[in-house]
Amino acid sequence: MLSHSLDFAAWRQARQDEVEQALSTWVPADAPAGLGEAMRYAVLDGGKRLRPLLVLATSDAVGGLRTAALRAACSVELIHAYSLVHDDMPCMDNDVLRRGKPTVHVRFGEAQALLAGDALQALAFELLVPGDDSVPADMAALLCRLLAQAAGATGMAGGQAVDLASVGILLDQPALEAMHRKKTGALLKASVIMGAATGRASPEALVQLGRYGAALGLAFQVVDDVLDVIADSVTLGKTAGKDAAADKPTFVSLMGLAQAQSYAERVLDEAHAALDQSGLDDTAILHALADWVGRRAY
Repeated sequence: MLSHSLDFAAWRQARQDEVEQALSTWVPADAPAGLGEAMRYAVLDGGKRLRPLLVLATSDAVGGLRTAALRAACSVELIHAYSLVHDDMPCMDNDVLRRGKPTVHVRFGEAQALLAGDALQALAFELLVPGDDSVPADMAALLCRLLAQAAGATGMAGGQAVDLASVGILLDQPALEAMHRKKTGALLKASVIMGAATGRASPEALVQLGRYGAALGLAFQVVDDVLDVIADSVTLGKTAGKDAAADKPTFVSLMGLAQAQSYAERVLDEAHAALDQSGLDDTAILHALADWVGRRAY
């Protein structure tokens, strides 16, 4: 499959490098009182850049506006980075390792970490509304709305609230899925839809891209739960086994390891099926991204 080919590896590396350069340009080093250093520490030199890759690949599939797609890709990554900074703080998950290095609050202190996350969130929306004509006003407004919905109370933040409230509680599968469709899945799905919003896609294509993004988001979380059990901290770049230690509900605790792995495969198949039904001519990279995400545990 393409996900194992040199073509996909080369595409992925080129786009990761492009995103890294753009983020390095746009995340300011000169924010006052060391804030810029904390912001750049939180964002640069780490992570797979999955969300930006989904934006760029979907934009390519629908013939999207490249300048808008790169800004959207970076804005999603900034929201993701801010959420990790805040999630790792003692008031939430209290983690000390992220992307193979000390978390932001460990390195810079809790107050600076809080401010860095706030500033990254604001910068995400600033990128979507540049002060020139590189992104049409109606497109910029739609991108802002999509990102805000995915990041806010009905999306990522709401999912995190449910997650914190669910410690020690045995959730059934529908409740667990509903939580993760918000906490993790909303931003992954938004990455796909924002990519589509930079171009032209038929109503049916948009429906199927939404299905693809939702399935990919769920598969990502199931695999993440599996990896939390079978991988070590060095491989993960974050603390392994922390969900079990914190008594959080996971797909592994609900289903068992083997069934969770099988479920991830079934959800991944749904993502592929949605792409096949989208009517888009070139979805090879999106298929490859799904395999890259969904089978990273095996």
